[in-house]
Amino acid sequence: MNISKLNIENFKCFDGKFSLSFNSGINIIVGNNEAGKSTILEAIHLALTGIYNGRYLRNELSQYLFNIDATNRFLNNIKSDDKTPLPHVNIEVFLENGDESMIALLEGNGNSDRETASGIRLKIEFDESYKDEYEKLIEKETLDSIPIEYYKITWKSFARSTISSRSIPLKSALIDSSSNRYQNGSDVYISRIVKEHLDSKQKAEISQAYRKLKENFMEEDSIKEINKQIKEGSNISNKDVKIAVDLQTQNAWESSLMTYLDEIPFHQIGKGEQCIIKTNLALAHKKTEDANLVLLEEPESHLSHSKLNEFVKSISDKCCDKQVILSTHSSFVANKLGLKNLVFLNKNNQVKLSDLKSGTQDFFMKLPGYDTLRLVLSKKAVLVEGPSDELIFQKAYMIKNDGRLPIEDGIDVISVGLSFKRFLTIAEKMNKCVAVITDNDGDYNSKIINKYKDFKNMDNIKIFADENNVLNTLEPQFVEANNWEMLKKIVVSEKCQNSCKTKAELIDYMIKNKTTWALRIFESDEKVEFPEYIKNAVRWCGE
Repeated sequence: MNISKLNIENFKCFDGKFSLSFNSGINIIVGNNEAGKSTILEAIHLALTGIYNGRYLRNELSQYLFNIDATNRFLNNIKSDDKTPLPHVNIEVFLENGDESMIALLEGNGNSDRETASGIRLKIEFDESYKDEYEKLIEKETLDSIPIEYYKITWKSFARSTISSRSIPLKSALIDSSSNRYQNGSDVYISRIVKEHLDSKQKAEISQAYRKLKENFMEEDSIKEINKQIKEGSNISNKDVKIAVDLQTQNAWESSLMTYLDEIPFHQIGKGEQCIIKTNLALAHKKTEDANLVLLEEPESHLSHSKLNEFVKSISDKCCDKQVILSTHSSFVANKLGLKNLVFLNKNNQVKLSDLKSGTQDFFMKLPGYDTLRLVLSKKAVLVEGPSDELIFQKAYMIKNDGRLPIEDGIDVISVGLSFKRFLTIAEKMNKCVAVITDNDGDYNSKIINKYKDFKNMDNIKIFADENNVLNTLEPQFVEANNWEMLKKIVVSEKCQNSCKTKAELIDYMIKNKTTWALRIFESDEKVEFPEYIKNAVRWCGE
């Protein structure tokens, strides 16, 4: 069983209704900070488990679960109209591909789409039984917050039957490597996932062993002596006072056992290792009929490059019949797990890269070092071939924009080698504003016009190159735009000044020392001119 769609309404950063569909395997959610990545994972986990921040929602209910804009609209409207309806939070999880009898049990049209489907609906809403009390309240007071004390939580299937976490067939595991939620020194999640690997007989055996531990503890001579002293020295009660192992409930052992790795308590090992172990446990869950859903919050946190590679391979190899939904800022993770699985969030909107052109998907999976997400997350992007082009463009931009770097205006300059068209395929799908700054390599018609003809009529994609085939790269272009003798003083080192006696020799020196000369221009306060196609690219950034 897996999630096919999620509806969120007025929950945290989502104002109004937001819908997102998922595939049955790996789903990668990316977006800038505050885009709602974490909220999506929290909403899914909440709807499937009733748990928020590691505690049951009834213990965590507060007005901060409501979207701030929805809250403010209500508070403003209630001042002029006492019949303004109180806001609500609604989370709907659509399910598919499970056991037919279970799918049928959860099926109905009890969702905001009025669609006949199988699923779960969790709603935080006004409890009508408090209607009279609420009306008296707003007659006497001006509200400055949502009266959360009058709210209730309803948890139902789409068949409109009340449900609990036990009756939900899809088991959710939310893994956040930055989380510090522990219970008696043992991580809450790993305790639960280990227990779910045990059958009833094994749990009973642990309970019996734990009881024997208590009996052995009480028979220790030192404990007998301590309890004797407590009894004789205390005036607490006439009854027998002593210390003992906690056995007040049948499953007391669950809150007392601790997980160890190589004799080290689980919560004392590194965060990155914790994340890998939790994920592997979830993906290897033996109860395959539960088809566990694994939710991962920025798994790249606390992981070195080698560990991240190990982690990503583990997900790729083991997800099989599991559904994985993860949020990330890592291009490596997104590229390796497949850009076709990527969902980009931006201001309650979503874009999927599931229809990438042939070859692009495999290209980024094989060469995952490319900063794909820099393109995805930028306001605008400028693609260049290498460091020298990057330095020169940034210098030209700074001169035009009061010393600001492009990135300070949300414009990312990315060196992509000769892979321009791969990135443009992504820009085309996302309608992302992207510019390419490139050389004509001595054949403008072939290397520019024909090469990029598929992108010619796209308003969001612009190609900047010079038509002069003689000035075939950035170096001759830059020399041509300036007095070469003046330029020589800036870009050529002292010991090489005498070896650059002509314009041709200067160009040759610059070609052989690409990054060096560009860095000297970038750091210089001398006034220089830039090739026209570079200046055109700078002007495009300001449009």
